[in-house]
Amino acid sequence: MKTGVKNLYEGMFLVDSALAASDWDGIVSEVKRILDRAGAEIISIRKWDERQLAYAVKGKTRGTYVLSYFRVEGPRVSEIERDIRLSEIIVRSMILCGEHLTAEEMEKETPAMITEREGFKRPTEPAVPAEPAVEDEVDAEKVVVDALDFEVTEEDDKKKKPSES
Repeated sequence: MKTGVKNLYEGMFLVDSALAASDWDGIVSEVKRILDRAGAEIISIRKWDERQLAYAVKGKTRGTYVLSYFRVEGPRVSEIERDIRLSEIIVRSMILCGEHLTAEEMEKETPAMITEREGFKRPTEPAVPAEPAVEDEVDAEKVVVDALDFEVTEEDDKKKKPSES
């Protein structure tokens, strides 16, 4: 049996963040199983990052991305995509040709690796602007009126004041 040329591919797989946190080894083994089934030579599989999704996917609003580089014959990519669609663990995927990538680019740190290296840092809270000092009630009313860009018409003014006869 003649084997074809194995091309380099980059695969990004989206999984549920809750599942990734509880069973990371299971996720990696599922990705390996799918790639091995197609006869792929796996170069690397690692966590790319966990992100808020732009829209809910299968009811999930957060997702963990798994980045993988592998070599496989071109026609076998459709088999990988079919197995991904059948998988209950992988929610979405994208497989791209990676022939243009160098070894250094494939070894580059992922956002998840940077976060682990630097440790989790909470974003600083924005400074709350101080309220303007109000010296008397007249100034306070003016501030509120200016903030609302309130405009009083002559009709409103007549309704508020009792008419003198």
